[in-house]
Amino acid sequence: MSEEQLIVRRIKDGTVIDHCEPGSALKVLAALGIKEGFTNLVTIAMNVPSKKLGKKDIIKIADRFLTQSEANRIALISPRATLNLIKDYRVISKSKVELPEAFVNIFRCPNPTCISNSKEPITPEILVARNEPPRLTCKYCSRFFDVNELILT
Repeated sequence: MSEEQLIVRRIKDGTVIDHCEPGSALKVLAALGIKEGFTNLVTIAMNVPSKKLGKKDIIKIADRFLTQSEANRIALISPRATLNLIKDYRVISKSKVELPEAFVNIFRCPNPTCISNSKEPITPEILVARNEPPRLTCKYCSRFFDVNELILT
């Protein structure tokens, strides 16, 4: 093994998020709710050389398998990411993240005057108007906005 190769310990069980946009790993962790106090082993490699992308980020999360909702959040931040599910040190499943048609009850509309932000019993629904780059719109007020404006519910 050459000195230039990256050595990252394998995980027995969990999820590897590969091919993340360079520099996006911390945003991905925030979208997954992984912050100080999270007890699972998490390995982050940022700006790793990649033949396909030039550079990429990689995240390994031991003993945690992501939900579809979590995969959808990753797709907003890093649309070319792949999810590798690991069991007994082996990849049992590999898939690319994909944007859903809508995010239901995951994000709130950033428009403070939107009816979905009122005291009315309305479930927030953010529609995906365009995939690349992601462009979103609120089902209720029809306001367009980008990923950085989203508010987690």
